[in-house]
Amino acid sequence: MKGHHSDYILIIVTAVLLILGILILASVSAPLAQERFGTTFYFLNHQLLFGLLPGLILALFAFRIRLEILKKWAPILLLVNLGLLAMVFLPKIGAGAGGATRWIDLGKITFQPSEFLKLTFILYLATWLTSRTPGQQKFGRGWIEKGFDQTLIAFLIAVGLVSLLLIYQPDISTLGIIFLVAALMYFLAGTPLWHSILIILIGAGGIFSLIKLMPYRAARLLVFLKPETDPMGIGYQIKQILIAVGSGGISGLGLGMSHLRLGFIPQSISDSIFAILAEEAGFIGSCFLILLFLIFLWRGFKVGKLCQNKFSQLTAIGITSWITIQAFMNIGSMIGALPLAGIPLPFISYGGSALVSELIGVGILLNISKNAT
Repeated sequence: MKGHHSDYILIIVTAVLLILGILILASVSAPLAQERFGTTFYFLNHQLLFGLLPGLILALFAFRIRLEILKKWAPILLLVNLGLLAMVFLPKIGAGAGGATRWIDLGKITFQPSEFLKLTFILYLATWLTSRTPGQQKFGRGWIEKGFDQTLIAFLIAVGLVSLLLIYQPDISTLGIIFLVAALMYFLAGTPLWHSILIILIGAGGIFSLIKLMPYRAARLLVFLKPETDPMGIGYQIKQILIAVGSGGISGLGLGMSHLRLGFIPQSISDSIFAILAEEAGFIGSCFLILLFLIFLWRGFKVGKLCQNKFSQLTAIGITSWITIQAFMNIGSMIGALPLAGIPLPFISYGGSALVSELIGVGILLNISKNAT
């Protein structure tokens, strides 16, 4: 990554992830698409037309835009995103599914503002932390603490505002990702260590409060620990997912040969798509996918480390952390290591809003790598 060249490894990894996503979605979605719409390619075509195509166009724009302009517009982008997030509660505009109200329905176009919030909040936080911490050394060697009066309170207020909007949807999984990424960015900005410790404690307290206020979340945790307590609900989904993952063996059943894609696993084209991938590609294919995300993590953090500009450093770390944390949260929930998260697998799961936001994030990351020295 010298001169003015983007990180080619990052480009290749992203391209491979996109190709894998197209292949596995074509396989998983075919039976469901045939049943609902009379054509096996409905979901695949929708993903290509409303996810991949606009995502690549906007990624190219994000790649070419000057980072100074992106930094200048970051607060406005966040405000617009928060406004859209609030609009999901408006009658005839907001759309719900599965007990959650997370989408804006404009007729032929439906999108999920919370998916874009992950990116706009990262951009805003990088801008804000840069202005709050003017004195710094190179990333990885620690930054000089300077100008941190009231920074922690302001940070908690910003995170709290976002949290309220997401809790009311509810979209706790997205909130968890945003909180983890924000806490990491705050720590890497060179803030005092006790700030980060306090943030972690507040986050833990928030999780405990949500479990207390929303009993169904406590029930979900119980089912995660003992799936047999809900054999026809979440417990059934967990059991079927683990069966799919285990059925793949070492080399998998082959593309399009999954048995459990035929309506046995809820959300098979979105949140649970890794289970079908594991069934069809096996242990080898699953490890290959995990390796791709690990390479993405390595290259993304390297981009941040090579930057001299603090805004670029924090943005690169934020985008990389967001995509990889989300990926491993999804995979962890599919192999029984974490409770079911209800979040898409980046670049793989069906969902236009998620794919577009992820590709924009990659475009910005490549833009930063192009300008890294």
